[in-house]
Amino acid sequence: MSHIALVTLVVRDYDEALAFYTDALGFELVEDTERGDGSRWVVVRPRGTQGTGLLLARAKNTEQGASVGAQTGGRVGFFLHTEDFAADHARMLAAGVRFLEEPRHEAYGSVAVFEDLYGNRWDLLQPA
Repeated sequence: MSHIALVTLVVRDYDEALAFYTDALGFELVEDTERGDGSRWVVVRPRGTQGTGLLLARAKNTEQGASVGAQTGGRVGFFLHTEDFAADHARMLAAGVRFLEEPRHEAYGSVAVFEDLYGNRWDLLQPA
């Protein structure tokens, strides 16, 4: 096995999730394919990378819907690395991304926690 290709993120709506990840975070749309049963295969990932992507999967029932925004129990569950923390932080703020703290500069790098449109917590991180 060489790498993790996709991580599923349960969402309320394909189009609102797609807009957030492509517009606010600047991810690229890798695939958006109708599956014939009303569901879609929607994959995004950070622009210009070939790494792990997010499979945006619409909740199919009440149980899955209850997990939207709480898939990691309130902990930071996703770590978005950047090579220019200040520029990406400023761009994301301007796009309406909600940061939960001011940027911190730790021994391991510059970091700030933000929430996606559902409340999942992410680290924006520029490693030292």
